[in-house]
Amino acid sequence: MYFRRAPRPDSPPSSSRRLRTARRGGSLLAAAALLVSACSSGSTQHRATPAAEAVLAALPRSTPAALMPYYDQKPAWRDCGVPGFQCATMKAPLDYAEPSAGDVRLAVARKKATGPGKRLGSLLVNPGGPGGSAIGYLQQYAGLAYPAEIRARYDMVAMDPRGVARSEPVECLDDKAMDAYTQTDVTPDDRKETDALVGAYQKFAEGCGAHEPRLLRHVSTVEAARDMDILRAVLGDRRLNYVGASYGTFLGATYAGLYPDRVGRLVLDGAMDPTLSARRTNLDQTAGFEAAFQSFAKDCVGHSDCPLGGKGTTPQQAGERLAAFFHKLDAHPVPAGDASGRRLGEALGTTGVIAAMYDRSAWPRLRTALSAAMDKNAGAGLLALSDSYYEREPDGRYSNLMYANAAVNCLDLPAAFSSPAEVKKALPAFRKASPVFGEGLAWAALNCGYWPVRPTGEPHRIEAKGAAPILVVGTTRDPATPYRWAQALAHQLSSGRLLTYNGDGHTAYGRGSRCIDSAIDAYLLHGTPPATGKRCS
Repeated sequence: MYFRRAPRPDSPPSSSRRLRTARRGGSLLAAAALLVSACSSGSTQHRATPAAEAVLAALPRSTPAALMPYYDQKPAWRDCGVPGFQCATMKAPLDYAEPSAGDVRLAVARKKATGPGKRLGSLLVNPGGPGGSAIGYLQQYAGLAYPAEIRARYDMVAMDPRGVARSEPVECLDDKAMDAYTQTDVTPDDRKETDALVGAYQKFAEGCGAHEPRLLRHVSTVEAARDMDILRAVLGDRRLNYVGASYGTFLGATYAGLYPDRVGRLVLDGAMDPTLSARRTNLDQTAGFEAAFQSFAKDCVGHSDCPLGGKGTTPQQAGERLAAFFHKLDAHPVPAGDASGRRLGEALGTTGVIAAMYDRSAWPRLRTALSAAMDKNAGAGLLALSDSYYEREPDGRYSNLMYANAAVNCLDLPAAFSSPAEVKKALPAFRKASPVFGEGLAWAALNCGYWPVRPTGEPHRIEAKGAAPILVVGTTRDPATPYRWAQALAHQLSSGRLLTYNGDGHTAYGRGSRCIDSAIDAYLLHGTPPATGKRCS
């Protein structure tokens, strides 16, 4: 699955992307050193995997001598070509277990505090993914549209994690091959289609492995979190202040687990639960997208242009009609007016619908796109939604989002499935979780089964004992990061404080709830977390 902050309500879903999973990692030895057996723990909201009895252990407070050159480096800030922003390049060790083995070059950007008011330091932002460009998010949204008082008091900062966008990006396929990959049938009906899907996953994995095999072993979340601590020191901050959305919550929580004494003000919006296995994560998210679709269906049937039914149509009936449409696309793709000749088949159509589940403001656009495709055999609208999800530009170029996404996820956790037989055995559970999306999302979870690099992470708890208060934000009907994940993370963190948004869509900050925004702003500006149990709508 893919975890990324959804687009702003006043914009099209250009930030809604492909779904994948996320978790932790490091070099094999480093990961083993960082995980320690937990003592007995209290009951949680839901059962974690047995491996999650491990706890992410804090690193020593003193910086090893071999890492001091990285911590002492001075950034050479330069103009970015984007008004108001400066850029720099920072070095980090490719392998923290062997710092002398080479470096990775990491891109950093900032917008200095505008004033008035006393500067509070740097505020690092990350929109999720893994694979989302933090610098792009900073320059296109956070550095411009975060509340003025936040931007006045903080230097707004972003770093593309290793393997992402401007930071030695992982590459896997050329654009033409990626077009073919995104159109692969992920609901195989027979042996031939199953073999074709497996072949697509194998080709994708082989392409990633051929690009930079050494880097592919060192793009874990643990390593990215350690890079963040170097950045903190390079910026001259004693503590890290951070706003992470979606997968960015796992990155931020990992930082807190490794460096609890360096935690400043951390906001984790749309939280992930690090105790879950890849399969459990995919299954939970499948159920989340089903719940989001049911909310969309209830809204859709109240509009005269809804192609899924009218007043009195139940969400189940609407889902049956959508599933029938997907089945039709599987057999007979429809024209989409695409310059490259692509037609809208089941894979792209399903992705287009899923993309719109991230933000309620995208529902009218989805309704229009579905009407055109279902009633007029015109697939351009759904294809545009799917392209936004994959970060495919109109000229056919792809960002490296999907490549970095797989590289991090397949390193952070053991694969959800290792063979088609395992997927087939799990299909009943996925279909139960979502009659509309379950089968496709189950097969999509097979991708890491053919990855060329062995995983280095495993499910575990993050407690961050001794950290300052950490604000965890959960949305009750979040499709990508179900609300119970936020409950679980807030429960694990020794200083976690849960803030609840009763609403739809993925993440809550900046979505139009004054209650949510004022609580987060007060925490960032004054360090005061909201009252225990605070709920907003």
